[in-house]
Amino acid sequence: MVGNSPFGGVSRRQLLYRGAGAALIGAGFTLPTTSLYGQTAPFSLNGLHSEIMQKVKSLAAQRGVELSILQPEGSLGNIKPLGDIFSEATGVKISYIEEPVDDINTQMIIDKLSNAGRFDLALPATFGLPDLIEAGTLLNLDDLAARYAPADFQRDALFSIGDYYKGSLYGYQTDGDTYLMFYNRSWLENAEEKERFANLHGYELKVPDTWAELDTMMAFFHRPDQKRYGGALFRSANYVAWEWWTRFHAKGYWPFTEDMDPQINNEAGEEALDELIAASRHLYPDAATNGLFDNWKAFADGQIFCNIGWGGTQKFLNGPDSAIRGRLAFGPTPGGIVEGELLQTPYFNWGWNYTVSSTTKEPEIAYLFALFACSPEMSTIAVQHREGYFDPFREEHYDDPMITEVYSAEFLDAHKASMQKSIPDLYLQGQGEYFDALRENIIRAYNDEISCKEALDTTAKQWRKTTRRMGRQSQTEQWNFLKSQYPDAIRARLI
Repeated sequence: MVGNSPFGGVSRRQLLYRGAGAALIGAGFTLPTTSLYGQTAPFSLNGLHSEIMQKVKSLAAQRGVELSILQPEGSLGNIKPLGDIFSEATGVKISYIEEPVDDINTQMIIDKLSNAGRFDLALPATFGLPDLIEAGTLLNLDDLAARYAPADFQRDALFSIGDYYKGSLYGYQTDGDTYLMFYNRSWLENAEEKERFANLHGYELKVPDTWAELDTMMAFFHRPDQKRYGGALFRSANYVAWEWWTRFHAKGYWPFTEDMDPQINNEAGEEALDELIAASRHLYPDAATNGLFDNWKAFADGQIFCNIGWGGTQKFLNGPDSAIRGRLAFGPTPGGIVEGELLQTPYFNWGWNYTVSSTTKEPEIAYLFALFACSPEMSTIAVQHREGYFDPFREEHYDDPMITEVYSAEFLDAHKASMQKSIPDLYLQGQGEYFDALRENIIRAYNDEISCKEALDTTAKQWRKTTRRMGRQSQTEQWNFLKSQYPDAIRARLI
Protein backbone atom coordinates (compact mmCIF):
# COMPACT_ATOMS: atom_id res chain seq x y z
CA MET A 1 0.00 0.00 0.00
CA VAL A 2 2.97 2.31 0.16
CA GLY A 3 5.93 3.22 -1.94
CA ASN A 4 4.69 5.16 -4.98
CA SER A 5 5.10 8.92 -5.12
CA PRO A 6 1.70 10.65 -5.19
CA PHE A 7 3.02 13.55 -7.25
CA GLY A 8 2.87 12.74 -10.93
CA GLY A 9 0.32 15.16 -12.38
CA VAL A 10 -0.05 17.65 -9.54
CA SER A 11 -3.50 19.12 -8.86
CA ARG A 12 -4.30 22.08 -6.65
CA ARG A 13 -5.29 19.74 -3.82
CA GLN A 14 -2.05 17.79 -4.15
CA LEU A 15 -0.03 21.00 -4.05
CA LEU A 16 -1.81 22.00 -0.85
CA TYR A 17 -1.19 18.54 0.56
CA ARG A 18 2.51 18.66 -0.31
CA GLY A 19 2.86 22.19 1.01
CA ALA A 20 1.32 21.13 4.30
CA GLY A 21 4.18 18.79 5.01
CA ALA A 22 3.81 15.73 2.81
CA ALA A 23 7.56 15.21 2.97
CA LEU A 24 6.86 13.26 6.14
CA ILE A 25 4.82 10.77 4.20
CA GLY A 26 6.91 8.01 2.76
CA ALA A 27 10.10 9.38 4.33
CA GLY A 28 10.63 7.54 7.57
CA PHE A 29 7.00 6.55 8.01
CA THR A 30 6.59 3.33 6.05
CA LEU A 31 5.84 -0.21 7.07
CA PRO A 32 8.90 -2.43 7.42
CA THR A 33 9.61 -3.98 4.04
CA THR A 34 9.77 -7.72 3.65
CA SER A 35 13.55 -7.46 3.38
CA LEU A 36 13.66 -6.62 7.09
CA TYR A 37 11.69 -9.73 8.01
CA GLY A 38 12.78 -13.18 7.19
CA GLN A 39 16.05 -12.71 5.30
CA THR A 40 17.58 -15.52 7.31
CA ALA A 41 14.32 -17.02 8.60
CA PRO A 42 14.29 -20.83 8.75
CA PHE A 43 10.77 -20.97 7.34
CA SER A 44 9.28 -20.66 3.86
CA LEU A 45 5.73 -19.56 3.10
CA ASN A 46 4.96 -22.84 1.33
CA GLY A 47 4.31 -25.35 4.10
CA LEU A 48 4.84 -22.72 6.81
CA HIS A 49 2.44 -24.34 9.28
CA SER A 50 4.32 -27.68 9.13
CA GLU A 51 7.70 -26.06 9.63
CA ILE A 52 6.41 -24.09 12.62
CA MET A 53 5.03 -27.21 14.26
CA GLN A 54 8.35 -29.00 13.87
CA LYS A 55 10.19 -26.06 15.43
CA VAL A 56 7.76 -25.75 18.34
CA LYS A 57 7.93 -29.47 19.04
CA SER A 58 11.69 -29.06 19.46
CA LEU A 59 11.37 -25.92 21.61
CA ALA A 60 8.75 -27.49 23.88
CA ALA A 61 10.28 -30.95 24.17
CA GLN A 62 9.98 -32.45 27.67
CA ARG A 63 8.90 -29.12 29.18
CA GLY A 64 5.13 -29.48 29.48
CA VAL A 65 4.42 -26.14 27.80
CA GLU A 66 0.93 -24.67 28.03
CA LEU A 67 -0.48 -21.64 26.23
CA SER A 68 -3.62 -19.72 27.12
CA ILE A 69 -5.48 -17.78 24.43
CA LEU A 70 -7.87 -14.92 25.25
CA GLN A 71 -10.46 -14.45 22.52
CA PRO A 72 -13.83 -12.81 21.84
CA GLU A 73 -16.91 -14.90 22.51
CA GLY A 74 -18.09 -16.51 19.30
CA SER A 75 -14.67 -17.06 17.76
CA LEU A 76 -13.80 -20.43 19.29
CA GLY A 77 -14.76 -22.19 16.07
CA ASN A 78 -12.16 -20.11 14.22
CA ILE A 79 -9.38 -20.78 16.73
CA LYS A 80 -9.78 -24.17 18.44
CA PRO A 81 -9.48 -26.31 15.28
CA LEU A 82 -6.06 -24.74 14.72
CA GLY A 83 -5.17 -25.19 18.37
CA ASP A 84 -6.06 -28.88 18.19
CA ILE A 85 -3.80 -29.39 15.17
CA PHE A 86 -1.00 -27.45 16.87
CA SER A 87 -1.30 -29.36 20.16
CA GLU A 88 -1.40 -32.79 18.54
CA ALA A 89 1.74 -32.08 16.53
CA THR A 90 3.78 -30.26 19.19
CA GLY A 91 2.58 -31.51 22.58
CA VAL A 92 1.83 -27.91 23.65
CA LYS A 93 -1.45 -27.74 25.55
CA ILE A 94 -3.79 -24.85 24.81
CA SER A 95 -6.59 -23.44 26.92
CA TYR A 96 -9.13 -20.85 25.84
CA ILE A 97 -10.58 -17.89 27.71
CA GLU A 98 -13.60 -16.13 26.23
CA GLU A 99 -14.59 -12.54 26.91
CA PRO A 100 -17.55 -10.55 25.53
CA VAL A 101 -16.78 -8.91 22.20
CA ASP A 102 -16.95 -5.37 23.60
CA ASP A 103 -14.93 -6.18 26.73
CA ILE A 104 -11.87 -8.03 25.53
CA ASN A 105 -9.59 -5.01 25.04
CA THR A 106 -10.49 -3.64 28.48
CA GLN A 107 -9.92 -7.02 30.11
CA MET A 108 -6.46 -7.18 28.57
CA ILE A 109 -5.48 -3.89 30.21
CA ILE A 110 -6.95 -5.01 33.54
CA ASP A 111 -4.91 -8.20 33.30
CA LYS A 112 -1.75 -6.15 32.81
CA LEU A 113 -2.50 -3.72 35.66
CA SER A 114 -3.33 -6.53 38.07
CA ASN A 115 -0.35 -8.62 36.95
CA ALA A 116 -2.72 -11.58 36.61
CA GLY A 117 -0.95 -13.12 33.64
CA ARG A 118 -4.07 -14.94 32.47
CA PHE A 119 -3.09 -15.28 28.81
CA ASP A 120 -0.14 -15.81 26.49
CA LEU A 121 -1.92 -14.79 23.30
CA ALA A 122 -4.97 -12.61 22.79
CA LEU A 123 -7.19 -11.50 19.94
CA PRO A 124 -8.19 -7.90 20.59
CA ALA A 125 -10.12 -5.69 18.17
CA THR A 126 -7.52 -4.14 15.87
CA PHE A 127 -8.57 -0.54 16.52
CA GLY A 128 -7.61 -0.98 20.20
CA LEU A 129 -3.99 -2.02 19.65
CA PRO A 130 -2.51 1.47 20.23
CA ASP A 131 -4.09 1.68 23.70
CA LEU A 132 -2.94 -1.84 24.54
CA ILE A 133 0.59 -1.09 23.36
CA GLU A 134 0.84 2.16 25.31
CA ALA A 135 -0.41 0.29 28.40
CA GLY A 136 2.46 -2.18 28.02
CA THR A 137 0.11 -5.09 27.39
CA LEU A 138 1.54 -6.36 24.10
CA LEU A 139 4.92 -7.74 23.11
CA ASN A 140 6.83 -5.98 20.33
CA LEU A 141 7.21 -8.68 17.66
CA ASP A 142 9.95 -7.12 15.52
CA ASP A 143 12.75 -9.41 16.68
CA LEU A 144 10.69 -12.58 16.52
CA ALA A 145 9.38 -11.70 13.06
CA ALA A 146 12.93 -11.00 11.88
CA ARG A 147 13.92 -14.45 13.13
CA TYR A 148 10.99 -16.49 11.87
CA ALA A 149 8.58 -14.80 9.44
CA PRO A 150 9.18 -15.66 5.78
CA ALA A 151 10.15 -12.64 3.71
CA ASP A 152 6.92 -12.91 1.72
CA PHE A 153 4.61 -13.72 4.65
CA GLN A 154 2.50 -10.58 4.36
CA ARG A 155 2.69 -10.33 0.59
CA ASP A 156 -0.75 -11.93 0.26
CA ALA A 157 -2.26 -10.39 3.40
CA LEU A 158 -4.69 -7.82 2.00
CA PHE A 159 -4.79 -5.53 5.03
CA SER A 160 -1.97 -5.33 7.58
CA ILE A 161 -1.91 -1.64 8.55
CA GLY A 162 -3.35 -2.32 11.98
CA ASP A 163 -0.56 -4.79 12.79
CA TYR A 164 1.89 -1.91 13.22
CA TYR A 165 2.28 0.97 15.66
CA LYS A 166 4.86 3.67 14.99
CA GLY A 167 6.55 1.32 12.54
CA SER A 168 6.85 -1.73 14.82
CA LEU A 169 4.97 -5.02 14.53
CA TYR A 170 2.60 -5.99 17.34
CA GLY A 171 0.20 -8.51 15.80
CA TYR A 172 -1.17 -10.32 12.78
CA GLN A 173 -4.56 -9.46 11.30
CA THR A 174 -6.81 -12.50 11.20
CA ASP A 175 -10.13 -11.05 10.07
CA GLY A 176 -11.06 -9.05 6.97
CA ASP A 177 -13.58 -6.51 8.28
CA THR A 178 -13.91 -4.07 5.43
CA TYR A 179 -17.21 -2.21 5.05
CA LEU A 180 -19.27 -3.14 1.97
CA MET A 181 -22.62 -2.19 0.47
CA PHE A 182 -25.41 -4.73 -0.12
CA TYR A 183 -28.15 -4.06 -2.71
CA ASN A 184 -31.46 -5.73 -3.49
CA ARG A 185 -30.54 -6.88 -6.98
CA SER A 186 -34.10 -7.67 -8.04
CA TRP A 187 -34.98 -4.00 -7.49
CA LEU A 188 -31.76 -2.70 -8.99
CA GLU A 189 -32.21 -4.72 -12.20
CA ASN A 190 -35.97 -4.32 -12.63
CA ALA A 191 -36.53 -2.96 -16.14
CA GLU A 192 -39.50 -0.75 -15.20
CA GLU A 193 -37.66 0.72 -12.20
CA LYS A 194 -34.57 1.36 -14.31
CA GLU A 195 -36.56 3.21 -16.95
CA ARG A 196 -38.44 5.29 -14.39
CA PHE A 197 -35.25 6.15 -12.49
CA ALA A 198 -33.37 7.18 -15.64
CA ASN A 199 -36.26 9.39 -16.73
CA LEU A 200 -36.36 11.08 -13.32
CA HIS A 201 -32.64 11.51 -12.70
CA GLY A 202 -30.87 11.32 -16.05
CA TYR A 203 -28.48 8.50 -15.23
CA GLU A 204 -28.56 4.72 -14.98
CA LEU A 205 -29.89 2.78 -12.01
CA LYS A 206 -26.94 0.60 -11.05
CA VAL A 207 -24.58 0.02 -8.12
CA PRO A 208 -23.89 3.65 -7.15
CA ASP A 209 -20.45 5.21 -7.35
CA THR A 210 -21.09 8.11 -4.96
CA TRP A 211 -22.96 8.84 -1.76
CA ALA A 212 -25.08 11.35 -3.66
CA GLU A 213 -26.20 8.60 -6.05
CA LEU A 214 -26.89 6.21 -3.18
CA ASP A 215 -28.95 8.80 -1.31
CA THR A 216 -30.97 9.47 -4.49
CA MET A 217 -31.60 5.76 -4.98
CA MET A 218 -32.71 5.27 -1.38
CA ALA A 219 -35.20 8.12 -1.80
CA PHE A 220 -36.41 6.61 -5.09
CA PHE A 221 -37.11 3.19 -3.58
CA HIS A 222 -38.52 4.44 -0.26
CA ARG A 223 -42.23 3.56 -0.37
CA PRO A 224 -43.35 3.08 3.24
CA ASP A 225 -47.00 2.87 2.21
CA GLN A 226 -46.01 -0.35 0.42
CA LYS A 227 -43.75 -1.40 3.34
CA ARG A 228 -40.73 -1.00 1.08
CA TYR A 229 -37.81 1.09 2.30
CA GLY A 230 -34.78 2.78 0.85
CA GLY A 231 -32.09 1.60 3.24
CA ALA A 232 -31.06 -0.20 6.40
CA LEU A 233 -28.00 1.95 7.15
CA PHE A 234 -27.16 2.13 10.85
CA ARG A 235 -28.39 5.04 12.91
CA SER A 236 -27.74 3.56 16.35
CA ALA A 237 -25.06 5.27 18.42
CA ASN A 238 -22.62 2.36 18.21
CA TYR A 239 -22.41 2.38 14.42
CA VAL A 240 -23.44 5.71 12.93
CA ALA A 241 -20.02 7.38 13.18
CA TRP A 242 -18.50 4.86 10.79
CA GLU A 243 -20.74 6.02 7.96
CA TRP A 244 -19.85 9.65 8.60
CA TRP A 245 -16.15 8.68 8.56
CA THR A 246 -16.43 7.29 5.03
CA ARG A 247 -18.64 10.14 3.79
CA PHE A 248 -16.12 12.66 5.13
CA HIS A 249 -13.03 10.98 3.65
CA ALA A 250 -14.81 10.75 0.29
CA LYS A 251 -14.91 14.55 0.21
CA GLY A 252 -11.11 14.61 0.03
CA TYR A 253 -9.94 15.54 3.53
CA TRP A 254 -7.87 14.08 6.34
CA PRO A 255 -9.61 14.20 9.74
CA PHE A 256 -6.48 15.80 11.25
CA THR A 257 -3.74 18.07 9.99
CA GLU A 258 -0.20 16.71 10.12
CA ASP A 259 0.25 18.13 13.65
CA MET A 260 -3.01 16.57 14.91
CA ASP A 261 -5.33 19.57 14.77
CA PRO A 262 -8.85 18.38 13.86
CA GLN A 263 -10.24 19.54 10.53
CA ILE A 264 -13.53 17.66 10.68
CA ASN A 265 -15.51 20.83 11.43
CA ASN A 266 -14.87 22.29 8.02
CA GLU A 267 -17.42 22.70 5.23
CA ALA A 268 -16.86 19.12 4.05
CA GLY A 269 -17.49 17.69 7.49
CA GLU A 270 -20.68 19.66 7.89
CA GLU A 271 -21.88 18.59 4.44
CA ALA A 272 -21.17 14.95 5.23
CA LEU A 273 -23.24 15.15 8.43
CA ASP A 274 -26.06 17.09 6.75
CA GLU A 275 -26.24 14.46 4.03
CA LEU A 276 -26.17 11.57 6.51
CA ILE A 277 -29.07 13.06 8.44
CA ALA A 278 -31.06 13.84 5.27
CA ALA A 279 -30.58 10.27 4.05
CA SER A 280 -32.08 9.03 7.32
CA ARG A 281 -35.55 9.99 6.05
CA HIS A 282 -35.38 7.05 3.65
CA LEU A 283 -34.44 4.25 6.05
CA TYR A 284 -36.61 1.51 7.51
CA PRO A 285 -38.47 2.49 10.71
CA ASP A 286 -36.18 0.75 13.24
CA ALA A 287 -32.86 2.00 11.86
CA ALA A 288 -32.25 4.25 14.87
CA THR A 289 -32.73 1.52 17.47
CA ASN A 290 -31.81 -1.82 15.92
CA GLY A 291 -28.44 -3.33 16.67
CA LEU A 292 -26.38 -5.53 14.41
CA PHE A 293 -28.37 -8.76 14.36
CA ASP A 294 -31.78 -7.07 14.17
CA ASN A 295 -30.44 -5.04 11.26
CA TRP A 296 -29.49 -8.23 9.43
CA LYS A 297 -32.89 -9.81 10.09
CA ALA A 298 -34.74 -6.74 8.81
CA PHE A 299 -32.74 -6.58 5.59
CA ALA A 300 -32.98 -10.34 5.03
CA ASP A 301 -36.77 -10.00 4.59
CA GLY A 302 -36.12 -8.51 1.15
CA GLN A 303 -38.15 -5.29 1.47
CA ILE A 304 -35.23 -2.84 1.75
CA PHE A 305 -33.09 -1.55 -1.12
CA CYS A 306 -29.64 -1.39 0.51
CA ASN A 307 -27.59 -2.07 3.60
CA ILE A 308 -24.03 -1.61 4.81
CA GLY A 309 -22.00 -4.29 6.57
CA TRP A 310 -19.15 -6.78 6.64
CA GLY A 311 -18.45 -10.40 5.84
CA GLY A 312 -20.55 -11.46 8.82
CA THR A 313 -23.51 -9.67 7.26
CA GLN A 314 -23.10 -11.72 4.10
CA LYS A 315 -22.79 -15.00 6.00
CA PHE A 316 -26.19 -14.26 7.54
CA LEU A 317 -27.79 -13.02 4.32
CA ASN A 318 -26.41 -16.00 2.40
CA GLY A 319 -27.80 -18.41 4.98
CA PRO A 320 -30.74 -20.78 4.55
CA ASP A 321 -33.23 -18.57 6.43
CA SER A 322 -32.60 -15.42 4.38
CA ALA A 323 -35.33 -14.43 1.91
CA ILE A 324 -32.81 -12.30 0.03
CA ARG A 325 -30.25 -15.06 -0.46
CA GLY A 326 -29.03 -15.10 -4.07
CA ARG A 327 -30.74 -11.77 -4.78
CA LEU A 328 -27.94 -9.41 -3.79
CA ALA A 329 -25.54 -7.13 -5.61
CA PHE A 330 -22.43 -5.79 -3.87
CA GLY A 331 -20.17 -2.79 -4.05
CA PRO A 332 -17.70 -0.71 -2.06
CA THR A 333 -18.85 2.09 0.17
CA PRO A 334 -19.73 4.97 -2.16
CA GLY A 335 -17.34 7.81 -2.80
CA GLY A 336 -17.44 11.44 -3.81
CA ILE A 337 -16.46 13.61 -6.74
CA VAL A 338 -13.28 15.54 -5.91
CA GLU A 339 -12.01 17.95 -8.56
CA GLY A 340 -14.12 16.22 -11.18
CA GLU A 341 -12.90 12.69 -10.42
CA LEU A 342 -14.39 9.85 -8.38
CA LEU A 343 -12.75 9.25 -5.01
CA GLN A 344 -13.83 6.08 -3.18
CA THR A 345 -12.54 5.35 0.30
CA PRO A 346 -13.42 1.80 1.42
CA TYR A 347 -13.01 1.44 5.17
CA PHE A 348 -11.58 -1.28 7.42
CA ASN A 349 -13.21 -0.69 10.78
CA TRP A 350 -12.94 -3.68 13.09
CA GLY A 351 -11.03 -6.94 12.68
CA TRP A 352 -9.42 -9.27 15.21
CA ASN A 353 -5.68 -9.49 15.63
CA TYR A 354 -3.37 -12.21 17.00
CA THR A 355 -1.11 -10.59 19.60
CA VAL A 356 1.32 -11.85 22.25
CA SER A 357 1.16 -10.84 25.91
CA SER A 358 4.11 -8.85 27.20
CA THR A 359 4.06 -11.05 30.34
CA THR A 360 4.02 -14.47 28.71
CA LYS A 361 6.65 -16.92 29.88
CA GLU A 362 6.74 -18.44 26.39
CA PRO A 363 7.13 -15.50 24.00
CA GLU A 364 8.79 -17.52 21.26
CA ILE A 365 6.22 -20.32 21.19
CA ALA A 366 3.33 -17.87 21.59
CA TYR A 367 4.60 -15.85 18.62
CA LEU A 368 5.02 -19.01 16.56
CA PHE A 369 1.41 -19.96 17.25
CA ALA A 370 0.27 -16.56 15.97
CA LEU A 371 2.38 -17.03 12.84
CA PHE A 372 1.00 -20.56 12.47
CA ALA A 373 -2.62 -19.42 12.86
CA CYS A 374 -2.21 -16.75 10.18
CA SER A 375 -0.36 -18.98 7.71
CA PRO A 376 -2.08 -19.63 4.38
CA GLU A 377 -3.26 -23.14 5.22
CA MET A 378 -4.34 -22.59 8.84
CA SER A 379 -6.02 -19.24 8.26
CA THR A 380 -8.04 -20.81 5.45
CA ILE A 381 -9.36 -23.43 7.88
CA ALA A 382 -10.27 -20.66 10.33
CA VAL A 383 -12.16 -18.58 7.76
CA GLN A 384 -14.07 -21.63 6.49
CA HIS A 385 -16.03 -21.75 9.76
CA ARG A 386 -19.47 -20.39 8.89
CA GLU A 387 -20.50 -19.41 12.42
CA GLY A 388 -17.26 -17.69 13.42
CA TYR A 389 -16.15 -14.06 13.15
CA PHE A 390 -13.18 -14.34 10.82
CA ASP A 391 -13.67 -13.13 7.25
CA PRO A 392 -11.21 -13.58 4.35
CA PHE A 393 -8.00 -11.58 4.62
CA ARG A 394 -5.42 -13.43 2.50
CA GLU A 395 -5.32 -13.98 -1.27
CA GLU A 396 -5.58 -17.74 -0.77
CA HIS A 397 -8.99 -17.47 0.91
CA TYR A 398 -10.76 -16.20 -2.19
CA ASP A 399 -10.10 -19.37 -4.20
CA ASP A 400 -11.19 -21.82 -1.51
CA PRO A 401 -14.41 -23.73 -2.44
CA MET A 402 -15.71 -23.92 1.14
CA ILE A 403 -15.22 -20.19 1.70
CA THR A 404 -16.91 -19.50 -1.64
CA GLU A 405 -19.87 -21.59 -0.54
CA VAL A 406 -20.18 -19.61 2.70
CA TYR A 407 -19.94 -16.14 1.11
CA SER A 408 -20.71 -16.53 -2.65
CA ALA A 409 -18.31 -15.72 -5.47
CA GLU A 410 -19.97 -12.36 -6.19
CA PHE A 411 -19.50 -11.17 -2.64
CA LEU A 412 -15.88 -12.33 -2.50
CA ASP A 413 -15.03 -10.37 -5.65
CA ALA A 414 -16.37 -7.16 -4.08
CA HIS A 415 -14.82 -7.95 -0.70
CA LYS A 416 -11.35 -8.56 -2.11
CA ALA A 417 -11.43 -5.32 -4.10
CA SER A 418 -12.46 -3.38 -1.00
CA MET A 419 -9.81 -5.03 1.19
CA GLN A 420 -7.09 -4.04 -1.26
CA LYS A 421 -8.11 -0.36 -1.15
CA SER A 422 -9.34 0.14 2.42
CA ILE A 423 -8.46 3.13 4.52
CA PRO A 424 -7.68 2.23 8.15
CA ASP A 425 -9.60 2.98 11.26
CA LEU A 426 -8.19 5.66 13.57
CA TYR A 427 -5.33 3.61 15.00
CA LEU A 428 -4.37 6.11 17.69
CA GLN A 429 -4.14 5.87 21.45
CA GLY A 430 -7.53 6.96 22.74
CA GLN A 431 -9.35 5.78 19.62
CA GLY A 432 -12.44 5.01 21.69
CA GLU A 433 -12.41 8.46 23.21
CA TYR A 434 -12.15 10.18 19.83
CA PHE A 435 -14.95 8.11 18.35
CA ASP A 436 -17.20 8.31 21.42
CA ALA A 437 -17.14 12.09 21.14
CA LEU A 438 -17.95 11.87 17.43
CA ARG A 439 -20.79 9.40 18.03
CA GLU A 440 -22.34 11.44 20.81
CA ASN A 441 -22.40 14.65 18.82
CA ILE A 442 -23.62 13.01 15.61
CA ILE A 443 -26.55 11.56 17.56
CA ARG A 444 -27.31 14.96 19.08
CA ALA A 445 -27.40 16.50 15.62
CA TYR A 446 -29.45 13.57 14.31
CA ASN A 447 -31.98 14.18 17.10
CA ASP A 448 -32.06 17.89 16.18
CA GLU A 449 -30.68 18.94 19.57
CA ILE A 450 -27.81 20.89 17.98
CA SER A 451 -26.82 21.91 14.46
CA CYS A 452 -24.35 19.92 12.37
CA LYS A 453 -21.85 22.77 12.74
CA GLU A 454 -22.21 22.72 16.54
CA ALA A 455 -21.84 18.94 16.60
CA LEU A 456 -18.54 19.01 14.74
CA ASP A 457 -17.18 22.09 16.52
CA THR A 458 -17.84 20.36 19.85
CA THR A 459 -16.25 17.14 18.61
CA ALA A 460 -13.14 19.02 17.46
CA LYS A 461 -12.78 20.65 20.91
CA GLN A 462 -13.07 17.25 22.59
CA TRP A 463 -10.53 15.76 20.18
CA ARG A 464 -8.02 18.50 21.04
CA LYS A 465 -8.40 17.66 24.74
CA THR A 466 -7.87 13.96 24.05
CA THR A 467 -4.76 14.71 22.01
CA ARG A 468 -3.29 16.87 24.79
CA ARG A 469 -4.00 14.20 27.39
CA MET A 470 -2.47 11.40 25.29
CA GLY A 471 0.54 13.55 24.36
CA ARG A 472 0.59 15.56 21.15
CA GLN A 473 4.08 14.49 20.13
CA SER A 474 3.31 10.78 20.47
CA GLN A 475 -0.05 11.13 18.75
CA THR A 476 1.46 13.14 15.91
CA GLU A 477 4.14 10.50 15.36
CA GLN A 478 1.57 7.72 15.04
CA TRP A 479 -0.84 9.85 12.98
CA ASN A 480 1.82 10.64 10.37
CA PHE A 481 2.84 6.98 10.29
CA LEU A 482 -0.81 6.03 9.85
CA LYS A 483 -1.31 8.57 7.05
CA SER A 484 1.61 7.05 5.20
CA GLN A 485 -0.17 3.70 5.15
CA TYR A 486 -3.34 4.85 3.40
CA PRO A 487 -3.57 3.39 -0.13
CA ASP A 488 -1.47 5.50 -2.49
CA ALA A 489 -4.34 6.53 -4.76
CA ILE A 490 -6.36 7.80 -1.80
CA ARG A 491 -3.50 9.39 0.12
CA ALA A 492 -2.52 11.47 -2.89
CA ARG A 493 -5.94 13.09 -3.08
CA LEU A 494 -6.57 13.99 0.58
CA ILE A 495 -5.64 17.38 2.03
